[in-house]
Amino acid sequence: MTRFVAGRIGVYTLIAVLLAFFTIPLLWLATAPFTSDPSYEVSLPDFTLENFQTIIEHPYALWSLVNSLVLSIGTAVLVVVLSALAAYALSRVRLPGRDALLYALLLLSSIITGTAAMVPLFQLAIELNLIDSHTGLILILSGGLLPAAIFMIKDFMDTTPKSYEESARVFGASPLQIVVHVVVPLVRPGLATIAVWTVANVWGNFLMPYLLLSDVDKQPAAVIMYTLYTEGGQANLKVLSTFGLLYSIPVVIMYLFVSKKYGFRFHGGIKR
Repeated sequence: MTRFVAGRIGVYTLIAVLLAFFTIPLLWLATAPFTSDPSYEVSLPDFTLENFQTIIEHPYALWSLVNSLVLSIGTAVLVVVLSALAAYALSRVRLPGRDALLYALLLLSSIITGTAAMVPLFQLAIELNLIDSHTGLILILSGGLLPAAIFMIKDFMDTTPKSYEESARVFGASPLQIVVHVVVPLVRPGLATIAVWTVANVWGNFLMPYLLLSDVDKQPAAVIMYTLYTEGGQANLKVLSTFGLLYSIPVVIMYLFVSKKYGFRFHGGIKR
């Protein structure tokens, strides 16, 4: 009995430590922007809005959030559309070596990451005149995320009954109409999962935008955040904490919206 109680106490202590490890930084992020002189310690704020005024007056801060939205939404749309079409084809067409090809793409996308392929990608962007272009960056980011997205969405495609498609085909629906009006509504939770996963990856991506976007007006928030330091190289906690809070809000809103609508169900739209 004593051993059991000691074990339970140990488990709850470990859980409390882990919760504190993740909760304290969030508390700091929620309170520091409203403190006139924030430090690295969590303290009660004096509820000032001067830090937000500083962010508004910053020449690049707010616009960088818009750039992040453009890059994230553009990449998410491209990845969701292309991965859905590719996954549907791989799910319905029996090709020799189909599964081996899919696993090879996933393996190569995990090994040859954007960092490892940075030199050829940079050279390709120069040749195609895509340097300092949101379009070029969206294409490069989409190419890196597509293999994993196809692999994930294919599981959703495999769970959709083919009888629905056959019924639509009998009534004269074209293949594109079947995908849009039959398959897509059934795999919407999967598409939402891919969209959230893509936005999260692009939203926090620093290296690619830093190397491919030299114009400060086009750089996203992940890059601009690293410029919020004093001349001595110290973090400007007033600006950094406020910008970090604004930087987190869009992702939190997206998560709450998608979670409420779909609940992140990792299965198809058919109730069995």
